[in-house]
Formats: sequence, C-alpha cells, structure tokens
Amino acid sequence: MDINWANVFEWMSLLKCFVVGGLICIIGQILIDKTKLTPARILVIFVTTGAILGGLGIYKYLVEFAGAGATVPLTGFGYNLAKGAIEGVKETGLIGAFTGGVKASAGGIAAAVFFGYLASLISKPKMKKQ
Repeated sequence: MDINWANVFEWMSLLKCFVVGGLICIIGQILIDKTKLTPARILVIFVTTGAILGGLGIYKYLVEFAGAGATVPLTGFGYNLAKGAIEGVKETGLIGAFTGGVKASAGGIAAAVFFGYLASLISKPKMKKQ
C-alpha cells in the first residue's frame, strides 16, 4: 500500500487551519464568558491585535503556518489592513497609509456589507431583553 503524500499534506494543512482558527475562536469565547467586554469591544480588540501583529511582521508567520485559519478570523482582517497600509506607503507615500488598507481589504468589506444586507432581508431582528 503506497501512501499518497500529497493527500497527507493537504489533510495536515486543513488540520493546522482548523486548529489555529479554532484557537482564535476559543479566545473570543473566553473573553465573552469571563469578562464584561461587549462583543463590539472584542471585535475591536481582535482587529487591532491583528493590525499590530501584522505591522510588526509577526502575524505573517501565523498566516504562513495556518493559511485561512489565520486570515479568515477578525485578526486576519486587521493583519490585512496593516499589510495593505504598509504596501500603500511603499507605493504612494503617506496617503497610502490611509488608502492601502482599505484597498487590500475591499473584497472582504464588500462581502460583509452584501451578506449583512442579505441577512437583514431574511431575518426578523428582535430587541434584546435587558
């Protein structure tokens, strides 16, 4: 019986992606359960953490290791913003610091707006009981 190493590599990549993405989600769940932080503040913490680690050049190693497990969560959005801003500065100078991040993440922003709009059409929002 021969082992298909390409197939094993694909499964290992999926496992790394799942584990890293899952760990990021576990951190978020712990913050929700154990702190009085609102989900909006946790979102900001994740995006800011991704941007800081991306700006320092640390987050790229996690992306290289885990792929979509690191780029799909909110920390990946922050990383993408920082990466785009850095590239924008290299291309167009100071104005690139403001336009590069939005340019790099335009697809994700557009998808969030589009699917958020679709969800608003499908669902019936209710006020949260206090």
